[in-house]
Amino acid sequence: MTLGLVSLGCAKNAADLEVRAGRLLAAGWTLSPDPDHCDTLLVNTCAFIASARDEAEREIRRALALKRKGQVGRVVVAGCYPERYPGRAAQFPGVDSWEGVPKRFDCQRVPGLRLSGKAFAYLKIAEGCAHRCAYCAIPAIRGRYRSRPVAAILKEARDFVRTGVKELNVIAQDPMLYGVDLPRAAGRPRTTLVTLLEALDRIRGDFRVRVLYSYPSEITDEFLRWMRTSPRAVRYVDVPLQHTDPAVLKAMARGSAVKATLEAASRIRAAVPGVTIRTTVMTGFPGETAASFRRMLADLKRMRFDHLGVFAYSPEEGTAAAKMKGRPPSNVAEARALKVMAAQQAVWESKAKAMIGETHTALVVAPGVARLESQAPDVDGVVRLDAAASAELVGKFVAVRLTGVRGYDFAAALC
Repeated sequence: MTLGLVSLGCAKNAADLEVRAGRLLAAGWTLSPDPDHCDTLLVNTCAFIASARDEAEREIRRALALKRKGQVGRVVVAGCYPERYPGRAAQFPGVDSWEGVPKRFDCQRVPGLRLSGKAFAYLKIAEGCAHRCAYCAIPAIRGRYRSRPVAAILKEARDFVRTGVKELNVIAQDPMLYGVDLPRAAGRPRTTLVTLLEALDRIRGDFRVRVLYSYPSEITDEFLRWMRTSPRAVRYVDVPLQHTDPAVLKAMARGSAVKATLEAASRIRAAVPGVTIRTTVMTGFPGETAASFRRMLADLKRMRFDHLGVFAYSPEEGTAAAKMKGRPPSNVAEARALKVMAAQQAVWESKAKAMIGETHTALVVAPGVARLESQAPDVDGVVRLDAAASAELVGKFVAVRLTGVRGYDFAAALC
């Protein structure tokens, strides 16, 4: 039996698919080289925002069209879309199975499938979310915060390293809270993200550890110390601020993080010299005035993030923000988002230009493609190399000399 895969959404969703598909492969299924021709097509979906839902629905309909043509035997829809909309299966006649997100962690992940490729892997350490940001539907989809057992995480990490993985990307909706829900043994210190990272440090092998996603008020001095002193640590912090105006942050139910938000960049840079910082912000949230937008834009220019993403707010059913008044028109939100990206483009060009001619260590992730420590998978740019010269170097650290910039990517030569 052949299995075809369609993976949508975030890295956390992809990690779930690796487990789900890995079980099938271990049971004797074969991964189809062409997902449009297989016995079962598994569509792993996202439902976070409207564009993600639209993409999920398009892929479901496309899968059903392939089934009607006889190219696909069965269609399985899994992930966040069925979880959020369990009753919508009837809108897609022909779907054979409608499955939500996993309800528990496996003590041991089934080996045999890594969607990220040879060089790096996603190490999922927790599920769900403890925050209730006014705009976000994730807690309703993924449930309460649940830390994965330490032993299971370390076993998976050792397996990854043993099979040649050079970069472990630690992921969760909020990695900084790791361990908050785990039982504390008498006489022993509480399990935290830092104690987990220190345990990862002790695994033998040539690899590095990158932590993705950090709520600004939860970044501890201990975490920054680990990043500054650990030989494994990638000096990279992804801290989604969402906004910087205190009134907007309060409306977002992120008011407790105002001080941490405004000081995030300076605090992190002071603690970890040479660190790369990424953020994400939102325009057009209910109550965002022209003045509050100008404040955010000025703050972003002051903080000079290395990488930045922005999206215009859209109301999500079931969230507190969907009922709020004072939402700027969509065209205003989009125009503000473009202004943010224009300002960030100037920051990026200045920073990138200063790096030309420098030599850096890069991880080759595919022929002709590598990543610096300052480039996280999927969300940042990459380093472009000669494909033929780097084909045999996939999964290895190499020295590269940066020779130019193309958009958000670097061009480089192997040293």
